[in-house]
Amino acid sequence: MSSHFTFSARIKSIKHALEGIMLVLRTQHNAWIHAIASLLVMVLGIFLTLTTAEWLMLVLCISSVWAAESFNTALELLADATTEDFHPFIKKAKDASAGAVLITATGSAIIGSIIFMPKIYALIQYQIHT
Repeated sequence: MSSHFTFSARIKSIKHALEGIMLVLRTQHNAWIHAIASLLVMVLGIFLTLTTAEWLMLVLCISSVWAAESFNTALELLADATTEDFHPFIKKAKDASAGAVLITATGSAIIGSIIFMPKIYALIQYQIHT
């Protein structure tokens, strides 16, 4: 393996990463939920004109959920490649990995609620009083 930096090697690396993202989207049902939630959050963020700090928090949340889902998919694929038979340790590893996705998604939903709820409430109050 060459340790020299080449532009073509970086392009290949990006291509492989994009293939991995597409694999997650094609094979993981929860990834579609994450995709829809990500799009809704971005559209709502644009509509409600978030601050830079709020955008930074949301980007961090969205990217952490996607990273957790990608790691979960990778772990599941590696575990499935080791044996077709049930193994309690593999089940525990898969459950822990799925738990990591749930933790990041729940934390992200809480942060999103903290950011969006006051803005939505203010918008509703404004509509009621005008």
